[in-house]
Amino acid sequence: MAEAADFQGTSASPARRWLRRAGALLAGTPLLAGLLQLPAAGPAQAASSDTVSVSVDALSPSAPTDGDTLTVSGTVTNNGKQTVTHAHVGLQVGSPLTTRSAIDSVARHSDEVQGSSGSEIGGKYEEDFDKLAPGVAEHFSISVPVDKLDLGEDGVYELGVALSGQTSAQPWDQPLGIRRTFLPWQPSDADTKTKTTFLWPLLSTVHMTAKTGAGDLQTPEFLDDDLAKDLAPGGRLAQMVELGKDLDVTWVIDPDLLASVDAMAVGNYRLQGAGGTSTPGSREHQAVAKQWLASLQKAVAGKEVVALPFADPDLASLAHEGTSVTGSLSHLKDATDVAATTVKTVLHVTPSTDFAWPVNGAVDPSIMKVATSAGADRVIARSDSLRETAGLSYTPSAARPVGGGTTAVVADFRLSTAFEGDLTKAGSATLAVQQFLALSLQLNTQTDEQRSIVVAPQRTPTASQAQAMAAALTALQGGTWSQPQDLTATSKDKPDPDATTRIPSTSAYPSSLRRQELPRTAFEQIARTQDKLDSFRVVLTDQSRVVTPFGRAINREMSTSWRGRGGEADSYRGAVEAWLDELADQVKLIDKSETKLSGRSATIPVTVQNNLVQPVGHLVLRLESTMPTRLKIGDKAYYEQPVEISGGHSQSVKFTTSANANGRVAVIAQLYTEDGRKYGDPVSFDVKVTEVTPTVMLVIGGGVLLLVLAGFRMYTQRKRAAARQTDEDGPGTAGEGPDEPGNPEAPGDRLPEESDSASGADDPEQPSDPAPDTAPESADPSGTGERVDR
Repeated sequence: MAEAADFQGTSASPARRWLRRAGALLAGTPLLAGLLQLPAAGPAQAASSDTVSVSVDALSPSAPTDGDTLTVSGTVTNNGKQTVTHAHVGLQVGSPLTTRSAIDSVARHSDEVQGSSGSEIGGKYEEDFDKLAPGVAEHFSISVPVDKLDLGEDGVYELGVALSGQTSAQPWDQPLGIRRTFLPWQPSDADTKTKTTFLWPLLSTVHMTAKTGAGDLQTPEFLDDDLAKDLAPGGRLAQMVELGKDLDVTWVIDPDLLASVDAMAVGNYRLQGAGGTSTPGSREHQAVAKQWLASLQKAVAGKEVVALPFADPDLASLAHEGTSVTGSLSHLKDATDVAATTVKTVLHVTPSTDFAWPVNGAVDPSIMKVATSAGADRVIARSDSLRETAGLSYTPSAARPVGGGTTAVVADFRLSTAFEGDLTKAGSATLAVQQFLALSLQLNTQTDEQRSIVVAPQRTPTASQAQAMAAALTALQGGTWSQPQDLTATSKDKPDPDATTRIPSTSAYPSSLRRQELPRTAFEQIARTQDKLDSFRVVLTDQSRVVTPFGRAINREMSTSWRGRGGEADSYRGAVEAWLDELADQVKLIDKSETKLSGRSATIPVTVQNNLVQPVGHLVLRLESTMPTRLKIGDKAYYEQPVEISGGHSQSVKFTTSANANGRVAVIAQLYTEDGRKYGDPVSFDVKVTEVTPTVMLVIGGGVLLLVLAGFRMYTQRKRAAARQTDEDGPGTAGEGPDEPGNPEAPGDRLPEESDSASGADDPEQPSDPAPDTAPESADPSGTGERVDR
């Protein structure tokens, strides 16, 4: 350029000027040739973004104001094979970003060297490196007064942190790496502040099984000890409580998490093992659970708490697959009813149960119908599902009346998804925080009207995601363009008349979410398990010992946390049903071998065993003959008797039978509940009748006739003897004869049936009523059987 200026300043003749230009051209030819031999640069220089990576690990303050000093620190890493020399890190401030789409675009291309973030501040506000060896990371930290950044109007500025330097292959100064982030600039309070509701989700996966111990506390059994890890200091749930206690947030809690931690804290919980075994949980982990609950109680004091239905049921799965299975919606109602009680018992606060939260806030008409079926009249949706159709230039308030007394509370998609992904690295977390603040400020500048905005992050943030959320929320609450508000208040704010209230069609529901739903077969299995539970419960004297743990386990079978874990969900449902079958089988009939009847009638005992620890009742035992013309039970084809058995005992129930013919007859014993439903498996056995024939009856009749004739003969002989005695004594003693009633010594003239044997005291067993072929049954309860956990 200096050379060109010299040309322009000469006063030489045109011929001389032409010679000078020709000489300069010839002199520059070797240099041009050398340049042509170099590798292509130009726009391809963007490829050098892989040469050096720049990470902005901290930016403080996140939203500076007048008089602040901005400090940017991080690392630069040489990813190439050549040493970088004459390197320095500098800050570049770009123009304000006027739309949220522009913010999204910068975030997507945050490390692309091509293009410029603006002019570099330079001077003493940069950090130099003599060289960067390959594979080596170097730390940098740059502090600059905000007034040196030349920020103008309020808004969001692109801030680039770039490294420039040279390599042996490209020996000139050039940008080799950059990281773009955002600088929200609102130095004084905005005229209108956005009311921001931030949901702080306290949810987890399913941890408890349906099994409980036999003691009064019903020791719970856990799938594993993962919950204890999350509750321990530094764990995910521990950090959620520690970080959230000082934030203005609405706590959204799954009561199942509280019930699980409480069970771990107050009882000697056990851990599921292989082959149906279990091992005691750690005493140390019980102490951790107690401490976590105490910390949570303090954290939520005075804050709004929203309780989801117990175990956070998957509303979309219910709507799309469960409603076709009878009884599925009743579980949602049950889960909602128990939610408030659980939270109030454990946390000593009264929660709101008016909100439903479908996965990712995705809704369609069927989901809305299911979500409100259990009493919730407000549904937390998201703006990528309930999209605006009126072409608004701003984001409307969250509350939308959608008809039928239902309000859709629409969370902002961009703000709600700002903390997803891997935020374990400081650079990723810092970028997420700055992007969230930038989006929030840009939203506030869209209109002068005050609006209410909801942020509904992912259900189970990781520890690093929770830390980034807390950092962003702390900066937002200390900022100048937002003010916190509870979810209930936001749902009651005046809705924007131009905002859409049209619920998207079922076909618009994301296919990626639908693939993760529980299948219809899952709800069929749940219904089958509930059926079995209903049959079992009616025989119990203490139903709560079974109904409560199994009812909660059925709620857990429908949990949203099973999404993406179909195999584990199947295993859990199968284990719940198998354990219920095992318990119900502890009340059963004992198998019986063939019984022989050697006469017309006999008593047949049938034994019922109760291996539960609690008594059972409300049972009826029916014994039924398959051939009532040959063998009757009582006086008909079957007979029923009530059954009540103490825990750990057996009872023999006796049935009177009568036979009309010889032969083998199958008899079926079956337990029924009092409402007529079969209980357990039947027991079948044969009864063999062997002595009911005409010959037998003839023999019996002949024996009776002989007895009558013998009696008659004895009678006539006594009469004759008495007559002879009268003749010998003479007529004078007639009044004192041996037959007079007043003489106790006289044998008398008794009939055969009046003999001593008529009392039956010494009678032998009658042929028509032989002894049964089984041992005599005691009326007392039998010995204690094997006990199980009920």
